[in-house]
Amino acid sequence: MAAGAGALALPSFFPGYTHAQSSEPIRLGFQLHRTGIGASYGRWYERTATAALKVLNEAGGINGRPVEIIFEDDGTDPARGAEVFGKLATQSNCDLVFGALFSHVVIGTAPRAAELKVPYLVCSEGHHVASGMLNRWTLQPGITDVKSQVQGMAPWVAGNLGKKVTMIFPDFAFGHDHRDYFTAAIAAQGGEVIAQIAIPPTETSFTRYFPQIPAETEVIYHVMVGPAVLTFVKELGEFYGSGARPQLFGFIDSLEAVDIASPGLEFLEGSHFWEGHPRVKQADASEHEVFYRAAVGVDDNGASVTDPADVATYAHMFSTWETLFVIKAGMEAAGYQGPADRQKLVEAIEAMTEFAESREHPQGAKTFNGKTHQAFGLQSITQVQGGKLIRVHQTSLEDGYYPDEVDYTSQSF
Repeated sequence: MAAGAGALALPSFFPGYTHAQSSEPIRLGFQLHRTGIGASYGRWYERTATAALKVLNEAGGINGRPVEIIFEDDGTDPARGAEVFGKLATQSNCDLVFGALFSHVVIGTAPRAAELKVPYLVCSEGHHVASGMLNRWTLQPGITDVKSQVQGMAPWVAGNLGKKVTMIFPDFAFGHDHRDYFTAAIAAQGGEVIAQIAIPPTETSFTRYFPQIPAETEVIYHVMVGPAVLTFVKELGEFYGSGARPQLFGFIDSLEAVDIASPGLEFLEGSHFWEGHPRVKQADASEHEVFYRAAVGVDDNGASVTDPADVATYAHMFSTWETLFVIKAGMEAAGYQGPADRQKLVEAIEAMTEFAESREHPQGAKTFNGKTHQAFGLQSITQVQGGKLIRVHQTSLEDGYYPDEVDYTSQSF
């Protein structure tokens, strides 16, 4: 089944809910990083999901029924994540749960999904889903994983920036995925990771780590997360000053929710970043991207239309929008009526193969591997030019493909 739905109808053609077998709302639980190290992401994940919900309900909901999203804060904590999942599934009577980003929360929660037999659609990037670590009830259809991302970009990094790489990454599952898969990907291009610097994700100062960077480093690959990311990039600039330094290739995680024009970040001019969805509206932005950006309330620079200092986590938050529309497509394909159809819903999503670029999928076209429960999409490399992130390279879908490591469809429910 091709999952990509067509463009949404105009408002005057939106159907109502009168033909549904039940007028009872479909309730979707959202595992939200409202507090903890993921709070900046959680704020924008909530806004994005709420905007998508409005669009979805104005188009008639799902199977003719209105849809509600119930948000619960998991504190960006694995134990709390499992508790929140249970609360949403058993007390709030949600049909499924989606939304989690941080890898350690997803890994800590997924066993609860299998125990309760409730679909868990994560908006993360870790390789934990496609690796086979989790279970048949856990899927990642709205965003690519780190293994795919770094495999797609390593050839460009090796060919344009250098082959002797020092990696700086957070010391938990997400960072370990970068460590493992980029090390392999750059080696396949004739490069080498000559140093790996793991930093606790709750660290607040980073200067003491930078002397560990070998002098022969050609490229610093950095990917940091949490509330201290601005401190990280400022201190990295202070460490090198105005002298010579290696090329910088950063995952935008190191700058998510941070204004690139912030004082102290001038040294980033000319450096490069990975972005899943470019923060700055690009010259060739599609009509779907324009619609999405306006619906969520983000200006051309990637900040809130009501507060230019409120910078979006734009490279990641599209995943909540796209995942909601995958849920819609899956429920409609399964003829979903209630909890008794949860297994049918998972099987319907497993049968999906592609998502066309559309209002429902504004980040771009994707393919979906039902065996591994993982989506594959386009990646962008942007360069800081005049204080703005301008795309200089986009991968193909095929660049990110890798052999299957699991077949969840062969596992029992």
